Amino acid sequence: MGKPRARDLGLRFRGTPGKFNAITDVPGVEVGFSTLKSLATSNCPQICTGVTAVLPRGHHPVPLPVWAGQFDLNGNGEMTGSHWVRDAGYFQGPVCLTNTHSVGIVHHAAVGWMIERYAAAFRDTWGWAMPVVAETYDGITNDICGRHVTEKHALQALNSACSGPVEEGNVGGGTGMQTYEFKGGTGTSSRQFQIENQAHTVGVLVQSNFGVRHELNILGVPVGRYLTENAIISDSGFPETGSIIVLIATDVPLSPIQLQRLAKRGALGIGRTGSSGGHYSGDLILAFSVANPIYLPAIGETQPHSFNFQSLNDAHCDHVYGPAVDAIEESIVNALIAAESVPTIKPPRRVLQAIDHDQLLQVMRAFGPSGVVSDCGVDRTDC
Repeated sequence: MGKPRARDLGLRFRGTPGKFNAITDVPGVEVGFSTLKSLATSNCPQICTGVTAVLPRGHHPVPLPVWAGQFDLNGNGEMTGSHWVRDAGYFQGPVCLTNTHSVGIVHHAAVGWMIERYAAAFRDTWGWAMPVVAETYDGITNDICGRHVTEKHALQALNSACSGPVEEGNVGGGTGMQTYEFKGGTGTSSRQFQIENQAHTVGVLVQSNFGVRHELNILGVPVGRYLTENAIISDSGFPETGSIIVLIATDVPLSPIQLQRLAKRGALGIGRTGSSGGHYSGDLILAFSVANPIYLPAIGETQPHSFNFQSLNDAHCDHVYGPAVDAIEESIVNALIAAESVPTIKPPRRVLQAIDHDQLLQVMRAFGPSGVVSDCGVDRTDC
């Protein structure tokens, strides 16, 4: 894929990542994309958008649910199916991420994909499909009101989902997004850890489209105070109007209540990068566990008396919280590092610049463990 990642630049995040340092390190989780990119011409608007599909159980032939919890840090956004997650503690089917004005068509496509894939559950019994579709606003770089995402694009993302390395930056639903007034987008990371000698993984995927420049913090360094050029939202006098979607996946057997608590910790991962959570930002977090793969019969099928369900001792939850927060922080920074500059379409028209890696590292080195500013020209006296 060729795009650099935060660790490639030498940024030292806590914890041990999995093989791919991606959400796909969680067993069974697959990710696919559909990306739409075309610059404006005299006859056509600029299109910079897409769809990201996350399949919690991959292309499993049976519609097994995943146990889940959901939390809104700030609710100015959409995540379909979240009401049922909060009531029932699970969802079935894919999670799709796209832009704000394309939620409807992507939901339509995901329902059709589920009906086709799990025909027996929906056509032969009284099953119904409620996939999760979430959004962030890419109107700063994309003709969002043109609604260019189609059912075909959503199906492309769903059908292309696979395990392995995951693309980042300007890809899928994250194609047109900004982060701390730099180009942002899709980012991912994972952590491996042990609980009572049992190996586990937590993986994160973000669609990052939030933050104002002066708040940006990377590994404790107030980067946004120094990389101040071309802060196109702040320079225009507008408030933050972005959002972030955080998906947390794990193979730790967690109950829905435990997963809701894990989702709340997602806010801490977002906060690690400096955000205070803007009023106009939709900061939505969904946590799910692939453990306990129980088939839930639809109405019309034989219903068992009860289910066997394993859940982690609450005393060990801290072993999950820390790695999840660390992976969220790294996922957001990975989205920044992989992103590529894109022209904006809102006046005054400028370029949404990707963060300059050399400038970033210059600031980071100035705040090294020795505390020596050296000759990089960064004045730390105001920190």
